[in-house]
Amino acid sequence: MIHIDKILPIANSLAMWGFSVLVISVVVFQAFIFIHLVCKQAPSSGMSRTEINRALRTGVISALGPSLGIIIVAVSLITVIGAPLTLMRIGIIGSAAYELTAAGIGAKAYGVELGKDGFNLQAFTTAVWTMCIGGLGWLLSAALFTKSLGKIQGKIQAQNSKIMALISTAAMMGAFGYFTAGQIVAGFNETVVVLISGITMMALMIAAEKWKLAWLKEWALGITLVVGMSIGYLTTI
Repeated sequence: MIHIDKILPIANSLAMWGFSVLVISVVVFQAFIFIHLVCKQAPSSGMSRTEINRALRTGVISALGPSLGIIIVAVSLITVIGAPLTLMRIGIIGSAAYELTAAGIGAKAYGVELGKDGFNLQAFTTAVWTMCIGGLGWLLSAALFTKSLGKIQGKIQAQNSKIMALISTAAMMGAFGYFTAGQIVAGFNETVVVLISGITMMALMIAAEKWKLAWLKEWALGITLVVGMSIGYLTTI
C-alpha cells in the first residue's frame, strides 16, 4: 500500500510543475489580452483613460478578498494532490471548494478517502481526472456559446440598448441572489454574515456618494469582504 508521503514527491515533481506553469501561462496570457482589448475598445464606449484605470483597480482590489478564502482551502488541497496541480486547477477554475470536493468524489469513486490509508497512485489519478473532467463544463460553455451570445447581445442592443443593460443587471442580481439565499438558509451565523455584509456595502456606497469619494467605491467590495469574513470568524469561534 502506497502512503500519501510516497505520492506527494510525484505530485510535486518537475514534470508536474512544467505542466502547471504551461497552463497558468496561458491563463496569464489571456488576462493580458483581455486587458489590452478592453483598453482598445473602451474609448468607443465613451470611457476615458481615467475610468479604464479605475475599473482595472476596482477589479484587482475586488479579487483580493475571494483570493484569501481560496488560499485557505488551497492549503489543504496541496497536502493531498501537491502544489503544482493545486496551482493549475485553482488558476483555471478559481474555486478551491469545488476542487476539494471533486478530488474527494474521485477518491471515493476509487473506494478510499482523500489522503487517507489506501490513497495510492491510482486513487490519486482518479481524483485528478475527476477534478479536470468535472470542470470541463465551464470551459466548453465558454468556448461553444460565447460567440453566439455575443451575436444575440449585438441584435438586442441594435433594437434597444437599454434592454441589454436591464438584462445584465437582472442576471447579476439573480446570480448574487442565488448565492446569498443559499447562505441564508444554511444557518443563523451565515444569515448574520449576509446581513452585516449587505449593510456594510450599502453604508460604504452611501458614504461614497454623499462625500464624493471615488476611491471608496473602488474599495467597497474589498472592505465588505473583509468585514464579512471577520464576522463569520467571530460568530463561529
